[in-house]
Amino acid sequence: MKKILVLFLALCLVAPAFAAEKKDPLAVWKPTFDPSGAEYTYILSNISHPVIEGVGFGYRLRDAVWEKSGGRLYVDFRPLAQLGGEKDVIAKLKLGAVQGMLSSSVAAANVSEKLGIVNLPYVIDTFEKLDQFRANSELWEEFANAPRSAGLFVADVTGYGPYGWATTTPVRNLSDATQVNFRIAEAPVNADLYKAWALKFTVMPWPDVPQALQTGVINGLDHAAIVCNITKKFTIAKYFTELNYAQGLFVHLVNKRWFDKLPADLQKILRDAIVEESAKTRELTKQQHHTQIAKAKEAGVEFIQLSAADKQQLIEQAAPVYAAWGKKIGTSYLQKVQATLGK
Repeated sequence: MKKILVLFLALCLVAPAFAAEKKDPLAVWKPTFDPSGAEYTYILSNISHPVIEGVGFGYRLRDAVWEKSGGRLYVDFRPLAQLGGEKDVIAKLKLGAVQGMLSSSVAAANVSEKLGIVNLPYVIDTFEKLDQFRANSELWEEFANAPRSAGLFVADVTGYGPYGWATTTPVRNLSDATQVNFRIAEAPVNADLYKAWALKFTVMPWPDVPQALQTGVINGLDHAAIVCNITKKFTIAKYFTELNYAQGLFVHLVNKRWFDKLPADLQKILRDAIVEESAKTRELTKQQHHTQIAKAKEAGVEFIQLSAADKQQLIEQAAPVYAAWGKKIGTSYLQKVQATLGK
């Protein structure tokens, strides 16, 4: 009985430690410094996991800003939806309760319709076009200033790679695609696009996707290969059609009222660090894209390319979306972006 009692007490002591360790998936990203002495704190939110390079950016920014500011400004990065879903965080961001947000590009269009330009098919669809767009000051400034009416501005962008279709049955052509029920994000641009493509779709929050895939409620997923492999969606959906119609982005939104109250030197430190780390992260994302595809192929996932004719059909069918969203985004701006980057 004594041995049983000792064992029971030992388990009672050890179990909470294991539970605490299990409950903290971000332990490896904890800062190596004590942020309690910071004069200013920048709370930055994101819904995804920092193993995705476009999300891990938040921790690299934290460390860079801490060093450059001499410990005066602390970037308190909160990934994994610690502060709530994207719609909730956008509301908090506008109020200033949260100062920054790495918003998914699909959600960003809810802040300003002009930001929806990055979701339009085959406009900013490749890594190269994204680099050109970011480097062109005229195109970028109009994009960055788009959410000013909401009291926000875009500091920069990171990403998670080009979009495609992860499916439980192979989609080798558009006829195959009509047999799939695709999950799409809660974004107005995407819904309009799938209607124009005449494809079956279900708008679904990301946390509901695993069960929906497992039960067959959906048998396709509109997302990036990086995310599908890292989050184990390829364990069920063994096929990926490389549609590459848009770049998945994290749009770095900042509360302008809070930013304007920062001392001028800290404003510069924060903005410079965001630009520097975002550029590095976009390069890391390119590498991660190729790495995750290679890993997925090794695990038996088949990657499929649509024919040029099918791709052209998707572009032609999207004409009503270009027209409708061109008015919302600004027709002249959309045409300028298309002309600069190439249709």
